[in-house]
Amino acid sequence: MEILSHLIEGIWIALQPFNLGLAVTGVIVGLFVGAMPGLGSVNGVAILLPFTFVIQGITGTATGPMIFLASIYYGAMYGGAISSITLGIPGASTAVATTFDGRPLAIAGKAHVALVAAALASFIGATVSNVFFTAFAPLLAGVALSFGNPEIFALMLLAFATFVGLGGDDIPKTIFSICFGLVLATVGFDIISGEPRLVFFDLTGFTHGIRFLVLAIGVYGIGEMMWTINTSRYGSNMSKVDVTFAAIWDAVKQFKGAWRGTAIGSALGFFVGILPAAGATPGSLMAYGITKMTAKEPKSYGKGAINGVAAPEAANNSASTGAMLPMMTLGIPGSPTTAVLLAGMVIWGLQPGPLLFTNQPDFVWPLIGSFYISNVVAVTINLLFIPVFLWMLRMPFTILAPLIFVLSLVGTYAAYMDMFDVWLMVLFGVGAFLLRILDYPLAPAVLAIVLGPIAEPKLRQSLLLSDGDFSIFFTRPIAGPITVIAIILILLPLFKVIRDKLKARAA
Repeated sequence: MEILSHLIEGIWIALQPFNLGLAVTGVIVGLFVGAMPGLGSVNGVAILLPFTFVIQGITGTATGPMIFLASIYYGAMYGGAISSITLGIPGASTAVATTFDGRPLAIAGKAHVALVAAALASFIGATVSNVFFTAFAPLLAGVALSFGNPEIFALMLLAFATFVGLGGDDIPKTIFSICFGLVLATVGFDIISGEPRLVFFDLTGFTHGIRFLVLAIGVYGIGEMMWTINTSRYGSNMSKVDVTFAAIWDAVKQFKGAWRGTAIGSALGFFVGILPAAGATPGSLMAYGITKMTAKEPKSYGKGAINGVAAPEAANNSASTGAMLPMMTLGIPGSPTTAVLLAGMVIWGLQPGPLLFTNQPDFVWPLIGSFYISNVVAVTINLLFIPVFLWMLRMPFTILAPLIFVLSLVGTYAAYMDMFDVWLMVLFGVGAFLLRILDYPLAPAVLAIVLGPIAEPKLRQSLLLSDGDFSIFFTRPIAGPITVIAIILILLPLFKVIRDKLKARAA
């Protein structure tokens, strides 16, 4: 009851006109930032961090600035789905998995269904995460702290295993795609020795590694555009978009078919979000993989499955709140964006850690209350502006294709201010187009390049801890079961082959 009273008081403070105005403004800014390729929540929060000193000067406290930045974070999580669905360009790395089924739905003239599903799944995922955060913050912080290097690597292995054990795709091609992504993830400097590796043709641009956003925009922006031009079968559908209120309400009613993806994404996203160094991007990809793996018809995924939109969107919004938990309770950022928020808290004179809830309740509970308010504001604005988002799809593809190309170029350059990355993005786009022609799945490669930089140091640090003994992944109480499940999933296709052969012999 004490927690509930603190929460009600925090929500009341967050609803005060000035704080509410900050939340609404932050959400709108976040939606724009999230929808623009190459920006994302990190860029938005970092760019607007200096502006918070003005807000602090007006309010005299750190509550207002933090509400503003947290609202931007929330808005960006919602906004990433907009360009992913309407243009096929991920607004941020967290929205990459949304393109897998969101874009096919848009191509089929059902963009409103995808946008509604994304908004509602985001709302439910964030709500579930907020409730978990409010009720179990200290306990969950302790659970997150118990995840060492072996546990996090086992979790990453499980993510790869979900793609291998799906059964819906060509398994050898899936494994090749994962391995190709892992190779790309190792480009740059060795994390232990500091020696350069896989610096192709001695080009200095490779020394910073393959940046994920460069890959994502290339694969799902340029690659998708080239595929559409090549097939030309989508052109007639691009302009047939129903923007009536009745159509949107019908899409809301269809959302009940996405309950499984939403549930998986909400729970898994928060769990992955609270793990330091994980974040929303791995959470969304893992949620998509598990949802596909447990589906009755996994082959429908990648072709416009509504659960394929709901799962990653619920996960990335759930993870965004989850990532706030280790930042506030342990002083450990759970994502790049929360690292910027942590810096802001330190600048404002706050000390994140276990005593924050005790020593600074006047800051903590209004901030938690603003999570709930920002979530309601974000879903409301998203649903109201769906006709505006759909307007982009009413343009002829002859106009849309150059727009996608320009946005991809500008977004990539804006993110890193490096022309090498722009050329690399174009190269990835051409490569993705060729792989699609050869019927290679792209999602496993995307997953690998996201998780590779996380999994590699955790693997090597775990082996250093155990003097090279791989049993550390089986003997630890948390890592052991996760590793065993991952191995079973990896071997699942082999079990299916053996079973089919035995059935054939029996017949």
